[in-house]
Amino acid sequence: MSRSHFGHKQHKQNKVPRDMVVRSELAGTSIPNSSHSLSGFSKAEKFSQPFSICFSHNLKLTAFFSNFKIQVQKRTLCQKIKFEGLENLPPTDTPAVYVSNHQSFLDIYALLTLGRGFKFISKTSIFLFPIIGWAMLLLGTIPLKRMDSRSQLDCLKRCIDLVNKGASVLFFPEGTRSKDGNLGTFKKGAFSVAAKTGVPVIPITLIGTGKIMPAGMEGILNSGSVRVVVHKPIEGSDPTVLCNKAQNAVASAL
Repeated sequence: MSRSHFGHKQHKQNKVPRDMVVRSELAGTSIPNSSHSLSGFSKAEKFSQPFSICFSHNLKLTAFFSNFKIQVQKRTLCQKIKFEGLENLPPTDTPAVYVSNHQSFLDIYALLTLGRGFKFISKTSIFLFPIIGWAMLLLGTIPLKRMDSRSQLDCLKRCIDLVNKGASVLFFPEGTRSKDGNLGTFKKGAFSVAAKTGVPVIPITLIGTGKIMPAGMEGILNSGSVRVVVHKPIEGSDPTVLCNKAQNAVASAL
């Protein structure tokens, strides 16, 4: 059941300076309420970054400073995020493999508002972008070089190691952003990690991020709202079965 309901109105497309867009994308994390405002960086963001670097190995301390950052940062944008199925989230200290559809750079921000402090995967080329790449390093993002079997193997090994140490990881199993909103075929890497570590898969459906910031149009920020739907955990030892069940769950809310 939905935790909150918001009316949806059509607004004119608003162009926002790119630096503001980037700041909005990379804003921090908090425990979700019934709604959450997309926000820009503030003085608290600058204050918390050194602590994120120093304590990146300690998940609890990193989560504390990330949560502090979002609680005090000033609001610069007014988009809303509403949540469904929050009761399906495991406790914050329980490792899991989170999987979601992928439509926009804003997906990461929307997912971080769930307050689960997971590590996520990103292609190596994104690390070269100023600001975005730096923030990803601070978040402990796991690099992946596409079409490189060794990089893929190293990425999966690192994810397995993180999960075994008590961390959660986030995958976009489609492997790329959808430009038309349609769900692509899921790849099995995330589900191999879940099967080998015995942790649950948490499927999540994101709705609306692709309309606010379409793939390939990162300089534009449209008005709109975002829904984050958390589905029931899926457990099992067969990556193929896990993959199929997770894809069906994500697709069910689109």
